[in-house]
Amino acid sequence: MGDNQEYYGTEYGLCPSWALSLGYMGVAAGAVLSNWGSAWGTWKAGVSLLNTGIRHPSSVMKNVIPIVMAGVIGIYGLIIAVILAGNIPSPQVGTNVNIYSVYTGMAHLCAGLCCGLSGLAAGGCIGIIGDYGVRSVGYRTSNISVVFSTDKGGGGFDADDDGGGGGGDENKLFVGMLIMLIFSEALALYGLIVALIVSQHVYPCAE
Repeated sequence: MGDNQEYYGTEYGLCPSWALSLGYMGVAAGAVLSNWGSAWGTWKAGVSLLNTGIRHPSSVMKNVIPIVMAGVIGIYGLIIAVILAGNIPSPQVGTNVNIYSVYTGMAHLCAGLCCGLSGLAAGGCIGIIGDYGVRSVGYRTSNISVVFSTDKGGGGFDADDDGGGGGGDENKLFVGMLIMLIFSEALALYGLIVALIVSQHVYPCAE
């Protein structure tokens, strides 16, 4: 009778065999979603960097900051994935009893989603800001003024030579872009901090 109660308590209570899938889904979510955001931001900012580098090659190294910041987001996902994977125990050898609880699995899944989704949002934000920011800095450095198109049939933007030089405006644009990038990167950091805290919530099924 006692063995049956232990079996049903383990299989249908807090420690079912499928609880391990929750933890590994958290590992996958943290790594994949963070890398997705990192790739998204690198793609958006990288295309603009190459496009601007054709006209103004000397600004390439300065404007590579959005790509570096987008790449760091993938490291956040790697950190949380390694931590979660290391905290998922294997079933006991011989008895095949699962010692990983649903409580711990849900905590690890929540941690992976917090870090992954925050990294995805931050990566997209960095990519879009880097896209428009790098182009704007390149236009001002090359003495190009971007205005709304006056062509009724076209729409979009026209790039006109203002002939007056950047006048230091490109530095102001760069500083503004950098501030926006820093706060965008902070979104992923917030998710990592919460994920690290939540991942410490553990309920073991066996001592």
